Amino acid sequence: MPGVTTTRETLLGCLSVPRWADDVLAGQPYADRQALLLAANSAARELTDEELDQALASHPRIGERGGARSQSEQSGVDPAAGDTAQRLAAGNAAYEQRFGRVFLIRAAGRDADEILGELDRRLHNDDRAERAEVVDNLREIALLRLDASL
Repeated sequence: MPGVTTTRETLLGCLSVPRWADDVLAGQPYADRQALLLAANSAARELTDEELDQALASHPRIGERGGARSQSEQSGVDPAAGDTAQRLAAGNAAYEQRFGRVFLIRAAGRDADEILGELDRRLHNDDRAERAEVVDNLREIALLRLDASL
């Protein structure tokens, strides 16, 4: 049996961090899908500040859907519903002022109220706790995207 493999292009589409992609590629071929996902999970647990910046550069703000993938992941958020767009814009602005980067959350499977609740909660994090939450959410997004690509 040949094993499970992926490409660098696919990996960078999941998480735009070259070191992470290289770490995952180095373990190929994997025995099965689960082994590949476990390796990807492990490699994404720690990101340098530069890697975090690289990864965030490709993510649109919540409510400002980017490409087809982001639109699908944010499908539970309808900016046209009620005051959602206004609340998201205000929350995004407050977050960016507080932390100096775009608010990132695994939006897949979450609705606007849940995302806004998380945004409000995370505005009270200290810098270290918030950085850890951002890395964790990036890892979750990367794994969902990688799993969908297999």
